Amino acid sequence: MTMPGLKVRPITGSIGAEITGVDLSKVSDAQWDSIYQAWLENLVLFFPEQHLDADAHVELARRFGDIEIHPYIAKLDESHPEVVVLDSENGGKADIWHTDVTFIETPPMASILRMVICPPKGGDTLWTNQYLVYESLSAPIRDLLEGLTAVHTAQAFGRPDTTATHPVVRVHPETGRKSLFVNRTFTSHLVELRRSESNVLLEYLYGWSEQPLYSCRYTWREGAIGIWDNRCTQHYAVNDYTDRRLIHRVTVLGDRPTGAETRWAAETRAANVADARLKNLSQSKGVDQRTTSVPVKV
Repeated sequence: MTMPGLKVRPITGSIGAEITGVDLSKVSDAQWDSIYQAWLENLVLFFPEQHLDADAHVELARRFGDIEIHPYIAKLDESHPEVVVLDSENGGKADIWHTDVTFIETPPMASILRMVICPPKGGDTLWTNQYLVYESLSAPIRDLLEGLTAVHTAQAFGRPDTTATHPVVRVHPETGRKSLFVNRTFTSHLVELRRSESNVLLEYLYGWSEQPLYSCRYTWREGAIGIWDNRCTQHYAVNDYTDRRLIHRVTVLGDRPTGAETRWAAETRAANVADARLKNLSQSKGVDQRTTSVPVKV
């Protein structure tokens, strides 16, 4: 795939592309239109040998929209509160699959990562295409997920009180495609199911969404830029290095995720009431719930 002045090299058959032949500190409008379209099609783009400074990094992010100030992660300095610092020497590792900041009402639409210090070996990042993840599920599972909602929390940052509820199947506001929108780091539970049912289904969905079939893996070099669509991807930073790995990241504010309306609110309330009654009855009689079942009318 080629564009005027740009070369686009797909990383895998599922997701990701590397673009060369452009200086991101001075992108023309025509180049930007081509880059943006390639981004929507490939979900994550990589630009080697850019070496942007903090100001250029922020300005690049502003091309996508308004910038988010992350509520918990350390910032570069007072002049650049938009730039988050992820330093392996200060615990800045993210080796669990996740989509960024899904615990707020309007999760970021995009993240722009700049590799400042790269270890000589290791430290790759993987992404998965959550469009393909959803589309490859069996039809009955897709039908079940349509209309379910999930609670996401900031428990990973020690803030379980910070939560947001989003559709399990999200409709992309620009492409109109559906994607799975739960992740292992921030998703707590499915609202319309019992917790026991939610735990089993979520674990299955996590495993399905993290398959190599739907992923790409990128080996960083210092100065490289990575830009991903946070609305339809997950990512994972491989923790297989010992030397310092320093990243600067800027994220762009997104919209409120939308999907199908839920269909099971009444049934959920009844199920949760039944579970609560069963638990209370078992405790009052000293019954072990793991081995005894008590019929309850609701």
